[in-house]
Amino acid sequence: MADMKTKTPRPFPSVDRQLKTFGQRLREARLRRDISTVLFCERMNVSRDTLNRLEKGDASIAIGTYLRALRVLGLDKDFDTVAKNDELGRKLQDAKLLVRTPRGRAAKLLGIAADAKEAKSAVDIADTADATAPGKSFDE
Repeated sequence: MADMKTKTPRPFPSVDRQLKTFGQRLREARLRRDISTVLFCERMNVSRDTLNRLEKGDASIAIGTYLRALRVLGLDKDFDTVAKNDELGRKLQDAKLLVRTPRGRAAKLLGIAADAKEAKSAVDIADTADATAPGKSFDE
């Protein structure tokens, strides 16, 4: 059973379309540069079958292979812009900043501690505050 190939899950239809379009763009870029499939395969260090699958947008092709294709075509700098401006991530991060979290003694009393040492300190402070509170008895 060790020889069994793992089956790649089918991508979402939109991802499938994106990969096919990407593969077509890579093929068109190769043809514009007048690079043959044999030469392209040699430069990428892949088989012709892999190149054929890559240019068809096969989801089972490793991302590193796509990056090598971009590098051979001189388009690898374009990859640096992918996910560079993460608008959704920034908005989510900013939304977390708007939620006020208790700080100082209130945070310690509520058990919000950064590490075990700080948590122990919070317990000690809470115990001291309860013991020294005026008009408090331990029976309450």
